[in-house]
Amino acid sequence: MRIARIAHPDGVAFVTVEGDEGAEVAAEVAEHPFGKPTFTGRRWPLADTRLLAPILPSKVVCVGKNYADHAKEMGGQAPANPVIFLKPSTTVIGPGAAVKLPPDSSRVDFEGELAVVIGMPCRDVPAARAKDVVLGYTIANDVTARDQQHADGQWTRAKGHDTFCPLGPWITTGVDADDLRLRTTVDGELKQDSRTSLLLHDIPSVIEWISHVMTLLPGDVILTGTPAGVGPITAGQEVAVTIEGLGTLTNPVANR
Repeated sequence: MRIARIAHPDGVAFVTVEGDEGAEVAAEVAEHPFGKPTFTGRRWPLADTRLLAPILPSKVVCVGKNYADHAKEMGGQAPANPVIFLKPSTTVIGPGAAVKLPPDSSRVDFEGELAVVIGMPCRDVPAARAKDVVLGYTIANDVTARDQQHADGQWTRAKGHDTFCPLGPWITTGVDADDLRLRTTVDGELKQDSRTSLLLHDIPSVIEWISHVMTLLPGDVILTGTPAGVGPITAGQEVAVTIEGLGTLTNPVANR
C-alpha cells in the first residue's frame, strides 16, 4: 500500500495511491493512516492533487555515518554504535517543494536516505520485534549546511534549517527494505548509487537503539543514513532521490 498526504480542491487528506504510473488515483482515508485504514469514498485523480510530505512527524531522528563509504569520505571512522541526532519537524517539506539555502551558509549538501516511518507508540523495542512498530518506508533528503556542521562541532544548526528534510513521495507499506537500491541525482547527473544492505547498523538495530533513548510516536521518522557521494547544491538545481520500490523524491533548490 502507498499512503500519501495530498492537497485537494476541498482541503488536505491522507489517501492511498492506487493504479499504474501516470494514471494513479488517490482514495481518501478517514482520519489517519495508522492501523487498518477506513475510506470515505472520495477519490481524485492524483494528477489533480498536490503531494505533500506524507507525514508530519513529532520528530525526525537521524543516524549519522551509517555507511562505511560515507564515513570514509567525511574523514572519520565508522562508529561502533549508531550516532543519532535530531532534525526539527519544521525541516520537513514535501515533493516538489523547494529546499531553501540559508544566506549564512556557503555550502549546502544533499544526502539521499531511506526513511522509516513509525506506526505506533513504542519504547525499548528489541531488534527482533522492531519491524512490528514500522508503518512503512519513504524517501528523505537529509540536507546539510556542511560549513556550519564543521564550524559548530555538533549538527543541530547545520541539519535544522527550515526545508532541510524533504520527505516523500508517499509511505510504502509491506515492503522489505533490507536491500533496496538508492540513487541520488542532481540535474540528472548520478551522484549516489548504493544499496540499503550496506547499512552498518540495520533498521531493527537502529530502532532498538533509538527506542532505548526516547519514546517513538506514530508518524515519527527515522533517517537511516546516507551513502558516499554527497555534495553541494546551488539555487536553480534539482535533486532527485530514487529508492527501488518506493519511488522518487524530487525537489528544486532555491535561495531563501
